This record gives sequence, structure tokens and C-alpha cells, in this order.
Amino acid sequence: MRLYDTFSRGLVELPPPPGPIRIYSCGPTVYQRIHVGNAVPFVLAMWLKRWLVETGYDAKLVINVTDINDKIYDAAPGASAQLAADASHWYLEDTDRLGLGRPDVEPTAVETVPDQVAMIEELIEKGFAYESDGDVYFRVTRYPEYGRLSGQRLDQVEEQEPNPRKEDPRDFALWKANKPGEDTWWESPWGRGRPGWHIECSVMAQKHLGPEFEIHGGGLDLVFPHHENEIAQSRALGHPFAKVWMHNGLLRLGDEEMHKSTGNDVSLKAALDAWGRETLLTFYLTGHYRKPLEYSDATLEAAAARAERFRDVFRGPSQPAPAGAWARFAAALDDDFSTPAALAVMHEWRDHELLRRALSVFGLESLAEEEAAPPEIADLATRRQAAREARDFDEADRLRDELEAAGWEARDEPGGYRLVRLR
Repeated sequence: MRLYDTFSRGLVELPPPPGPIRIYSCGPTVYQRIHVGNAVPFVLAMWLKRWLVETGYDAKLVINVTDINDKIYDAAPGASAQLAADASHWYLEDTDRLGLGRPDVEPTAVETVPDQVAMIEELIEKGFAYESDGDVYFRVTRYPEYGRLSGQRLDQVEEQEPNPRKEDPRDFALWKANKPGEDTWWESPWGRGRPGWHIECSVMAQKHLGPEFEIHGGGLDLVFPHHENEIAQSRALGHPFAKVWMHNGLLRLGDEEMHKSTGNDVSLKAALDAWGRETLLTFYLTGHYRKPLEYSDATLEAAAARAERFRDVFRGPSQPAPAGAWARFAAALDDDFSTPAALAVMHEWRDHELLRRALSVFGLESLAEEEAAPPEIADLATRRQAAREARDFDEADRLRDELEAAGWEARDEPGGYRLVRLR
């Protein structure tokens, strides 16, 4: 299997099975409900791990929760700890509804603060960091390869966190002194404070995967400064860190990228309520992970129709797939995890066993199961059929609309009808 590596700007071959393959993917900063764009790296990482296991790899996945961050303090002055706890619960609740299971490890920034303090102390000891009035900063110029991941020259790097006390405007924070209004802090050799965002992920990744691991994932919006800074502070200490940097494209809503900070978003909860997990997962499949994907009623309706076509396959007789069918599906995923190409292959199949196996990679094996209609839905359909037979078409149309509002359709067939879940 090969994946595109943002660092080397090319495709990188993974070692053959069983590996191991260790994956770290940046999880959410918990200050409100995550949106459907935030869910992309979670879904991608869970799918990738499932596929690696399917193909014989020993795979381990770590997705963190960032529960110490400026955004949390800004969103809930004086109550950031409670907001972080609540939003962490919402994140678990909403991603559980995707039906993909959980990562192997889900560390939090809070539980690893002592490890972060230890790493900062080592960076200071080796001259890569310095303390200034209770803050600690990383010396960017001490790491000559800074900017390689994002393609920036060191002399072009802009200031990330303005502070006149820094030695160099480009330096970034490893530790931040406690400020008025911040309700959480930890003791450190530099006084009360809390870690910076970037050191959190370096520590969580290395704590659970070691100083070198195979894949680091996250959205393209994290390339700079977050992932650039992770590389600098980790490799400055001689830790090889990630071998492959796997970045996913961002979801678009209208003409803009989806971002919580701008309010241009749709929560994952709202999307699941409106469309259901099967339609949403099918929607994610339609775009290559490195490309932007448009979230709209039209694209979700198209995804719902695709999911329904899979259900239709299982309503008919199974037909053996041609020789090499699975190999074509595997080749699509092994070539930079191209889910659109894999999806196209799956739509050719009428082989129930093979299709169910492929759908299970993406948590969509439920499409092979016909959902039984609840009694109240069956009653509506029976009354609609009776109205049609009595030629009371106004009543039949009213009952049809009531069925559709409840998420069901009575499809007329020779000799009667069949109830089908719309989403």
C-alpha cells in the first residue's frame, strides 16, 4: 500500500504486512460540537485502520482530544474545564453514532501535562527553548529544517503568537503562564500555567506510539503551524517522529471552507439527524481524501441514492462477481486510499458476500440488512394501500406524505408494495 506524504511531496510505500503500522491523527479541540468537516479525519483514520487490519496488518490508531487550548478559554471564561468536559462528551456521543467503533487510544491533553512539562524541560536543557516571564518558547532558528513540511522558507515565516518578550517573533509557545480569567492551570518549573497546543500532540503521539511511527494524519489546515511545530520540537530532540504525513482536504459549505471559527459549518449531530449515518458515510466515500468535498443537499441526496442502490442489490438474487473483482477493489484502496475508485468497483457487483465484505470496511454492512418498519409505519402503508384501492387518491397522497415525513416510502410493486427506509 502507498500513501501520499505531504513532507516528501510524493507517494510512499508502506512496509508489507504485518507491519506494524502505527497511526496518530489529530482529534478535536473541544469547545463546541464538532462539525461534519471535523469528522473527516476521524472517519478517514478509522477506515484506514479497518483496511489495514483487513489486509493483514498489525495496526494501532491513536486519536487525541485537545482539552487545553486558547479556544476553550475564550469560549467559556472562568468555566473552561466544564466546557471541555461537556464538549468531550458530545464528541464521543456524535462520533459513536457513525458506527465505526473507537480508536485504540484516545489520550487527552490534561492527562499528559506532566509528560509535556518533562519534554519542555529537555528542550530548554538542550538549548532549543527558553523561558521568558513564565512563558516558554521554542527557538525556531535552532531547527534548520523548519518550514519544510509547509514549504515555507525560514526567512518568510510569519509571527504566530505576538509577544514582545520573545527572542525572535517566529518562536512559538511551548508553555503559557496563567492569565487572569483562566480557570485551569498546572504547576511547572516556570510557574503556574498550561502547555501550548503543539507540544500536546508531540507528547501524546510519542507516549502511545513511541519516538518513531508510520503515519500522522489530520486536516490540511493543520500543516502550518501545528504540524510544522510538532516536527520541529520532536526532531530537535532526535525523535524521528512520523514517517508519513497524511493530510485530508477540507469540507466546503457553499463557496467557503467549513470552519467553526467563522460559523460556516453544520454540526455532525445535525447532519446525522438529517441524513443518517449510512448516507453520511457514503457521502464521505465519494471524494478522495486529499481533495475538498462539497457538503450540500444535492451531494447528500446523491449519496443517499448511492446507498439505496447498494440496498437494492441485496433485495435481488446474488450473482457471482467476475474473477479478480476483489483485487480491483483492493488496488483502489492500496493506491493512496482512493475511496471513489473503490466505490465505483463496488457498484459493479451483485455478489452479496463480496459486497457485504467491502461495505464492512467502511462501516456500511448495515446496507445489506433490510430494516423492518415499525408498527405505526406499517399501519400508515396499509391505510395508504386501502385508500388507493378505494380510489381515494387524495387520502393516499396524504398518507404517502406522512410516510415520507417519517423517513419511509411505500414503493408500489406488482401485487402490492414494499416499505423502504429513505435514510
